Amino acid sequence: MSPTSYQLLHPAMWVPLSLQSSHDLDQQRTANVHKLFACANSLTCFHKGKRTFGLPTSPPVTDNQPLPSSEIPDDHRAGFVNIVGSPNVGKSTLMNRLVGERLSIINAKAQTTRHRIMGIVNDDAYQIVYSDTPGVLDPAYKLQEGMMKFVKTALQDADVLLVVTEVNEEGMAHPETLEKIAAMDVPTFVLVNKIDLATDQTAVEAKLDAWAAKLPRASVVPISALHNFNVDTLLERIVAQLPQSPPFFPKDELTDKPMRFFVSEIVREKILTHYKQEIPYSCEVVVEAYEDAPDITRIRAEIHVARESQKHIVVGAQGRMIKRVGMDARKDIEAFLGKKVFLDLYVRVDKNWRDDERKLKRFGYID
Repeated sequence: MSPTSYQLLHPAMWVPLSLQSSHDLDQQRTANVHKLFACANSLTCFHKGKRTFGLPTSPPVTDNQPLPSSEIPDDHRAGFVNIVGSPNVGKSTLMNRLVGERLSIINAKAQTTRHRIMGIVNDDAYQIVYSDTPGVLDPAYKLQEGMMKFVKTALQDADVLLVVTEVNEEGMAHPETLEKIAAMDVPTFVLVNKIDLATDQTAVEAKLDAWAAKLPRASVVPISALHNFNVDTLLERIVAQLPQSPPFFPKDELTDKPMRFFVSEIVREKILTHYKQEIPYSCEVVVEAYEDAPDITRIRAEIHVARESQKHIVVGAQGRMIKRVGMDARKDIEAFLGKKVFLDLYVRVDKNWRDDERKLKRFGYID
C-alpha cells in the first residue's frame, strides 16, 4: 500500500475522545501530527485519487420513487451527512471532493454558498446524502437569516455531522452554532482543513487539542480538502456511523437540485470572480427561460442587483464586464450540459431584494 492517508492517520484518532485517557491521547496526537506534518510539507504523500471534478453532464433525476424493496439489502445504510462551519474554511471544496463532482461553486471570497446543496454518493450497500451549507454568521439582513435557516435545518436532520474548520481559525464564527453542536448527540467529526498551509507543527497539535476540548465527543481529524489529504479515510468511518435504512433517493441520482439552479450558480460564481467589494453580495441570478433543443440550449438569465449604481458596475463600460461574465459562464455551462449553449444575460435593479421577504421566497431562501 502506498503511503496514503490510511497509513498516516492512526486509527485511535477516530476513537471518541471520551474513551481515551489524556496521556494516551497526547501521545497519539503527537505521533499522528508528526506524520501528517511531514507529509503535508513535502506534498509527496497527497493521494489525488481517480475522481474527476468536471460538472455533471446530465441533469439531476427528478423522479424520487424508491427502489423496489427486493433490490435493497437488509443491512443497507443511508443517512444525511451535513457539512457546517464558518465562512471560507473549505466546506464547498470538501463537498465536491466527497461527492466526486463539482456541485458547489468555489471562490476565495467568503459567503460563496447561499443555499443548502445536496450531493448523493451511492453504493450497493449504502447511500450518503451530503449537504453543503452556508457559512455560519450573525445575520445582517433577511437573506442571511434565510441562509442561517439552512444551517439550522442541517443540524436538525443530520445523521452524521462534519464540522469544518481550518488551521488558522481560532473558533467558529457563530458561537451559538458551536454551542448547539456541542449539545447534540450525533456522530461528529471535526475536520481541521488546510493542513497543507501549516508551518508550525506544535501549533497544529495545539489546534487539534483545542477542538477536542470544545467538542469532546467528536473525532478530530486534520485534512486538506484541496489536496485530498485524509479525505478518503472519511468514507468508511462515515458509512459505519450511518443508520440502517433504505435509500432516500434513487440510486442513479446525484443531487436534489434542478438544472436551472446549477446554471444560476455558475453565473453567480463568475460574478464572484470578476467583481469586488459589495457587488458579489448584492447580486442574485435567476434563470428566466430555459429552452433545450437537440443541438443547442438557449438560456435567459437575469442578474438582480440592489442599486442602480451597481447595475452600471456589473454591465461595465460598453458592456465589457457583463460580456466577460457571460463568456466565462457559457463555457462552464456547456461543460455542464455537454452541448452548445446560447446564454443571454440581463441586469435588473431590484431595490433592497436582500431584505424583501416576498422576493427571497421567490429566490428560494425562505419558505
